[in-house]
Amino acid sequence: MTIEQTALTAKPFLKWAGGKRQLLPQIEAHLPAALKEGRISRYVEPFVGGGAVFFYLRQRYGLTDCYLFDRNPELMLAYRVVQDDAAALIVRLQEMEAAYLPLDEDGRKAFYYQIRQQFNERRAPVAVSERVERAAQLIFMNRTGYNGLFRVNSKGAFNVPFGRYKNPAICRAANLRAASRALQGVHIEQGVFTACEPFVDERTFVYFDPPYRPLSATAHFTAYAKEPFGDAQQLELAQFYGRLHQTGACLMLSNADPRNTIPDDAFFEEAYPGFRIEKIQANRAINSQPGKRGPISELLIMNY
Repeated sequence: MTIEQTALTAKPFLKWAGGKRQLLPQIEAHLPAALKEGRISRYVEPFVGGGAVFFYLRQRYGLTDCYLFDRNPELMLAYRVVQDDAAALIVRLQEMEAAYLPLDEDGRKAFYYQIRQQFNERRAPVAVSERVERAAQLIFMNRTGYNGLFRVNSKGAFNVPFGRYKNPAICRAANLRAASRALQGVHIEQGVFTACEPFVDERTFVYFDPPYRPLSATAHFTAYAKEPFGDAQQLELAQFYGRLHQTGACLMLSNADPRNTIPDDAFFEEAYPGFRIEKIQANRAINSQPGKRGPISELLIMNY
């Protein structure tokens, strides 16, 4: 099935902290002209996460040469299963959904923690024969765990607590099929952000969506993987961005705007001197206090 036939139907199959679905119109407004005019043939995303930007661009612009990277092995395993074995994944998720939804809250809670324990006991990498079960467990916990988070402790164990959803959509079969179609022919690799470098040239658009720099001392959710991603890693990424700029590729990077909370914080202006920095409006997706979930600005950093 061609990209055109998906008709923009594929959306992220995982809820992901910092996902970009609500920001797509603003990202679209800042895309490079070369992409819109068909002069870019390759798309690279070093921190794919939920993949909202990838799914959007893949379908809207028919990009045929796509490379997705992430350091999270569980996430990339799930992408490969959706790509290669969506039918078996759907069957397993339907089984889990049928077993879970009729239970009362105590039963659901026990079911969730049993799946979480099994998930943590096995860990990636897993045998090929176990990949579908592993991906199903991840998607199940993503749909039934607290706030749809993926979070691990320092030992790499998934530690998101049970979420009290009345009727969670555990198996979204139509979207999984559409996502599988959109992923056909896509290169999916586990690796740190620098692993993408060999695939970047002057006909490439690279979109970076790294773990965001925290807006405050207490807003420190960066635990998508057991390795930290603090200011030192942000600065390493800025240096890498500058290196890719020399290839002639078009680059866009998203991050938090520290001036939301510290008006004189010039971290990104200092880390990305000479590059264009634009503010866009976002809603705070994760905050323990509902009253503090509201409009804030985020940054797009571009080399064009």
